Amino acid sequence: MKKLFTLLICSWIFAACSNDDTPTVPPTDEVEALLQKMTLREKVGQLFYVRLESLDPSIEWTTYDDLARMNILKVTENMKRTNENYPVGGIILYAWNIDNETQLASIITDIRTLNGSPLLCIDEEGGRVARIANNPNFNVKKYESMAAIGATGDPQNAYECGNTIGTYLKRYGFDIDFAPVADVNTNPENVIIGARAFSDDPAVAAPMVTNYLQGLKDAGITGCIKHFPGHGDTKADTHFGYASTQKTWEEMMNCEMVTFRAGIQWGCQLIMTAHIGAPNVTGSDVPSTMSPIILQDKLRGELGYQNIIITDGMEMGAITQQYTSAEAAVGSIKAGVDIVLGPRYFTEAFDAVMAAVNNGTISEERINQSVRRILKLKLQ
Repeated sequence: MKKLFTLLICSWIFAACSNDDTPTVPPTDEVEALLQKMTLREKVGQLFYVRLESLDPSIEWTTYDDLARMNILKVTENMKRTNENYPVGGIILYAWNIDNETQLASIITDIRTLNGSPLLCIDEEGGRVARIANNPNFNVKKYESMAAIGATGDPQNAYECGNTIGTYLKRYGFDIDFAPVADVNTNPENVIIGARAFSDDPAVAAPMVTNYLQGLKDAGITGCIKHFPGHGDTKADTHFGYASTQKTWEEMMNCEMVTFRAGIQWGCQLIMTAHIGAPNVTGSDVPSTMSPIILQDKLRGELGYQNIIITDGMEMGAITQQYTSAEAAVGSIKAGVDIVLGPRYFTEAFDAVMAAVNNGTISEERINQSVRRILKLKLQ
């Protein structure tokens, strides 16, 4: 990632130095030096990881099936024009953006030229959620499910899975895999997690999660554990509407937090939030993505997590049925997230965060806190 970020670094430094003939002293902290060179707009852009379609405001869609039918397989001129004024920190590719190896190489090459030096992200868990492995045009190893791996009882199998997936993702040009699922699937009526989780037993799931992360890391890919504070004890699907867990924090500490704490202690760089309510923890039905109690008091405070918090897709029904893209972006950042993933209307969300900083609703130092974490990842 550091090599890919070099061009952006040089452009920031050149822009700053070109306005002043005074020789500059080499900074002692690369992240701080970069941060000082960035405009507010560049900093806000780093907080957004978006789907390609979001860069073209003329694209209208209602359901995920609509996006699949559009078959967006390249970076268009409209996307480039939008991106000139709306830099982004990352791009996530979905199954409908990927056709074959030649097309994937071409689209990734174009993405690398976008404003903001975006990282390339994908959901490639293995099993049901695998954008590349489930495409017949790619000859890569397929996995039945993470539950099947967990059932073997051997964490080395999770390592092999993560390393195999990481190896082909690295070869194709990705930086981040939004995997593994760290949820503990304790509710047999769960319609969204199920076999995506390693186990219904946290003692089994935890070493699977850390070994999968290590497999990705050894292949040169950054993993992301999800969905905090745990989507395994829910019934509804947050893609389409509200879902909640009725567990108390004490109950979570004895189950869901076993896997998340293991991931944190291992050193995971990203944790993805769940859009679920946890009323017996927060005292309200607010989605965890929007809850400072969940993200600041619990995740950062009690669990001591210091790295990047990224939202689940903000175009999901659990968010869009309650909040506008502007409200969701501002609210989630205020709650403690560092990266807003996939806002329904990207430019609206971006403009809202800019306005929030300019009117004092969010301090620029709060933005800086997140940008520091993101730059640290990009410089690795």
